[in-house]
Amino acid sequence: MIKIARYFFGLLLISSFTFVKENEGSFNKNMAFSEGEVLTYRVMVGWLNAADARMEISPEIHTINNRPAYKIDVYGKTLSVFDFFTKVRDHWGTYVDTATMLPHRSYRYIEEGRYRKNEIVDFDRKNKVAIVSKLDKQTKALREKKTYPIDPNMQDIVSGYYYLRTLEFKNRKAGEVIKIKGFFNEEEYNLEMIFEGRESLKTNIGDIQTLVFSPILPKNKLFDGEKPIKIWLSDDLNKIPLKIKAKMFVGSIDIDIKSATGLRNGLDLTF
Repeated sequence: MIKIARYFFGLLLISSFTFVKENEGSFNKNMAFSEGEVLTYRVMVGWLNAADARMEISPEIHTINNRPAYKIDVYGKTLSVFDFFTKVRDHWGTYVDTATMLPHRSYRYIEEGRYRKNEIVDFDRKNKVAIVSKLDKQTKALREKKTYPIDPNMQDIVSGYYYLRTLEFKNRKAGEVIKIKGFFNEEEYNLEMIFEGRESLKTNIGDIQTLVFSPILPKNKLFDGEKPIKIWLSDDLNKIPLKIKAKMFVGSIDIDIKSATGLRNGLDLTF
């Protein structure tokens, strides 16, 4: 049950491993989001409302490494009967450079049943290393530091998703495979994401045109099928994730958007 609970929020951030800079030395201009945006989601296991998640950008621009940065936080918590079996209170975050869309620092504070993990990762791009600070499970005091070599354009588990929203998909063709690179759990990941094309997604506020993606996953004991995860992003300037669906051996998980406020382009939405 704990492994399944972890995937509730891992699915929401599955695109975190996506989209290292596709053109080295150049940066996409961010027109998709700005400070103050808040996205909320419901996580359904079958017909049960199992968890809630929230992704929010601080209303203020922060300064880190003498650079302006978006502070982005993602929160996830289980509900009702799922709290009884495996209580989850997860908090993931990142500081993303407003110009380069690369992370300066990421952090996560994980509470899943009796499992605890607290850490901060600082990205030193000049020296091409990630400095991982492991914190005490209870007090969050610094326990140890380790350094890992990385690609200088590496994304973290939250920043990669926001970088995805800055990409242009007008000229991309269905079936195109986008290379994926990210740093997570003290390792570099090299995966692939298939752009499936465009389709209309039925929501409570009407049909919305979307961009559709399927990550290619290695064989595992949780997900069922060749392409078990499907992700829908709004096909507009905001490119907000509207839905994630995963086929698992124990059933299906659906993550559906509930509300979107503080959008850079357009009105606030309640689904």
